[in-house]
Amino acid sequence: MGEGYDISELRKFVAPEFVFGAGAAELAGQYAANLSVKRALVVSGPRLEGLGVTGAVADVLAAEGVAPVVYTDVSPNPRDAEVMAGAEVFRREGCDAIVAVGGGSPMDCAKAIGIVCTNGRHVLDFEGVDRVKRPGPPMICVPTTAGTAADISQFCIINDVGRKVKIAIVSKTMVPDVALIDPLLTVSMDDRLTAYTGLDALTHAVEAYVSNASSAVTDLHALEAVRLVRRHLLRAVERPGDLEARSGMMLASTYAGLAFSNAILGAVHAMAHSLGGLLDLPHGLCNAILLDHVAAFNYRAEPAKYRRLGIALGADIPDAMPEDEAGEAVLEALRSLKRSVGIRDNLAELGVTPADLPLLAQKALADACMLTNPRQPSAAEVMEIYEAAC
Repeated sequence: MGEGYDISELRKFVAPEFVFGAGAAELAGQYAANLSVKRALVVSGPRLEGLGVTGAVADVLAAEGVAPVVYTDVSPNPRDAEVMAGAEVFRREGCDAIVAVGGGSPMDCAKAIGIVCTNGRHVLDFEGVDRVKRPGPPMICVPTTAGTAADISQFCIINDVGRKVKIAIVSKTMVPDVALIDPLLTVSMDDRLTAYTGLDALTHAVEAYVSNASSAVTDLHALEAVRLVRRHLLRAVERPGDLEARSGMMLASTYAGLAFSNAILGAVHAMAHSLGGLLDLPHGLCNAILLDHVAAFNYRAEPAKYRRLGIALGADIPDAMPEDEAGEAVLEALRSLKRSVGIRDNLAELGVTPADLPLLAQKALADACMLTNPRQPSAAEVMEIYEAAC
């Protein structure tokens, strides 16, 4: 197939049961009852609680005889201390399951709370790949953003405040029991959050597609996710109440999640995790800023795949086009999409200075996501990519 992998090779894929479509969130109580849950810790964020979204899910649980215990002390880039505090609430209140309501931060915090409770260890002990011995309690995810796909992935990202680094916990035990993917819950996102999370989904798809652990299955989902982002993101930004656009972006996020959960990611996420840990910056925005700069570095390692990504984004790249011109067309397609949804930021505007670059590069190179990047960079090359994005 010319993709660098053998389609007959034995591969494992993980995904939860999921329900997709308007009204899916209303099934939270039914699913919890089916799992024989008596008392559920509802992990969410303060903004969603203020909007009434958290309370609505709690009410659905209560209607099915499941007692909700709400925990909303979760920051963007959830901290290790917030995980441990949530685990204490879970134990103190006698909970037997977790329902996560929100974007990536509440869902990652909820995943981590679960494994802390079942393993009796500090959350930072699980850093790395396949280091969780016992799965967490039953878990239901109700995503409210279209981008992170934490609701279907085997990733959990937690901010180690002491070391100022975001750690990745990668394990099939991080995959929830069920994801209730309801595009109606995304209509309250403002234009900036819609853009950030949408470009996060795009980054997931791009990195999974060119990953050195990609496969026929992940390529299928990744490429379609890119097409869906191109078709729906701008409309979702400009018309937040457009359910077709919101559903299209939720589907893009889901497809991209199925891709990256199984093909893993690359340098964009490794570098964004480093930024988020050191400077506490918005993850989706960091990904958006870095995406085309990392693509410029990676292009020569996977030129055919990047060409197909460019075409999926609407670029005119005929087979006869010279490689350097094709590469520039791919980069312009990525930059054009970013500009169309209002993302013109750079890292310097977010507070990144030249003095930060050596430590940022060191932390990025130590991130698990860097292992599946199609081209392995040196510390100097990582610094050059950061510098280009400043």
